[in-house]
Amino acid sequence: MPPRLVVAAPRGRSGKTLVSIGLCAALVERGLQVQPFKRGPDFIDPSWLSAAAGRPCRNLDVYLMGERQVAERFALGCEGVDLALIEGAMGLFDGLDDEGLGSTAHVAKILHAPAILVVDTSRMTRSVAALVQGYANFDPQLQLAGVILNNVAGARHEAKLRRALARHTTLPVLGAIPRQKQMTITQRHLGLVPRAETTAHAPILEAAHRAVRDHVDLDAVIALAHTAPPLAALPTASRAFTGAIRPTIGVACDEAFTFYYPSNLEALANAGANLVNIDLLHDRTLPPVDGLYLGGGFPEMFMAELEANTAMRAAIRAGAEAGLPVYAECGGLMYLAQSIRWETRVAKMAGVLPLHVEMTDRPQGHGYVRFTTLPGNPWFDAGQTIRGHEFHHSRVTPLATGRFAYQMNRGHGMDGHHDGLVQGRVLASYAHLHAVSVPSWAPRFVALANTFHAEQQQTGRAKYRTSAQIAPLTMPAKGGHSLPVLTEMAQR
Repeated sequence: MPPRLVVAAPRGRSGKTLVSIGLCAALVERGLQVQPFKRGPDFIDPSWLSAAAGRPCRNLDVYLMGERQVAERFALGCEGVDLALIEGAMGLFDGLDDEGLGSTAHVAKILHAPAILVVDTSRMTRSVAALVQGYANFDPQLQLAGVILNNVAGARHEAKLRRALARHTTLPVLGAIPRQKQMTITQRHLGLVPRAETTAHAPILEAAHRAVRDHVDLDAVIALAHTAPPLAALPTASRAFTGAIRPTIGVACDEAFTFYYPSNLEALANAGANLVNIDLLHDRTLPPVDGLYLGGGFPEMFMAELEANTAMRAAIRAGAEAGLPVYAECGGLMYLAQSIRWETRVAKMAGVLPLHVEMTDRPQGHGYVRFTTLPGNPWFDAGQTIRGHEFHHSRVTPLATGRFAYQMNRGHGMDGHHDGLVQGRVLASYAHLHAVSVPSWAPRFVALANTFHAEQQQTGRAKYRTSAQIAPLTMPAKGGHSLPVLTEMAQR
């Protein structure tokens, strides 16, 4: 296992994402291959970490994966890298229960990784020592090994903070980052704005890079990462597809749809799929695909552009009617609806599902979900218990009726009881699934795509299919280069 460290904080919004992306960029500048990870099911912070490191950020989630799989996914993601950086979420010890299940500290202990505490020092001087000492003593099994002071008001403020920590704690101060307006990522209803969606990403990345490079002791950080002990031997290779049939699955990958776990895309490729880009904002129609994956994102931010692309909306509707397998999560569900309403604005969507989507001021579903699969859908065998995640500020109206794939045991879904509306070979849900947690998902998706491909071979290509050029799958990077999401997988 490579040298590794966890970047944590006493609470959310302490600046750990900006410190993490700054560390990634500064370490890459040193010539290191850095693999970023994010604790939890988040999609947005990983988009920034991926950009800073030049490698797809991977998620580590105890609830979705279990302890063993967290360690295995970490090992798989670290193949050939010089250093691994794991950004935490929320407060260091905040988890699903009173014991901190799935917390940043829990992940750090699974990986035997030293942790750095990023402390927002706004309106604080001597109290920083009490805070840090409490965190250092809270869990003796955790190696809390250093502190980075953030939002420092000036030299006098920094001196007071350092004196207090030196007097009352034994943890080294690895850096003191001054308060600066440039190090701010815009917040909105689901958290930070995804990196691919904003044209202001370059100044933010550069500001974080410069702040860490100039105000953090990188030599000390690297030395700290090297204190991580060896881990037990774990798998270091995925099972690559060796068959002859490779159906083509299009992945909606543009500024509006960016929420994809790299593991999900790799699972589809390892199950035999050939993955290609679909841009729902700019492509005029579908290329010849055998399946369609519509991930999450922010379609509500691009309502007008999505509505204006009438040819793509019609092509997807025709494909679904022809039996094209379509798997859609959250933002993808919204796109398949008849329309999206946000306050006084209404925009037509693909019109595949008999429902409308209405944006709301408060989250309608937020957190982990658990459900049982129902009979009568082509995507899952009945009776499976599946874990996932939801976070949506929208609801369907009228409440969806029809065939559902999921009976909710935890979480809200579409109506508090169900999720996963099924129509033909379309499955659309608010829940986000992780392929590691649901190993049957990718093979079933590929099997459905193979079935559709065979049908098309027998009956001739459907009218919605064209000879449009197919682009290799990349994650969008508005205003900059695209980041290949399957580079590592393709090299295996």
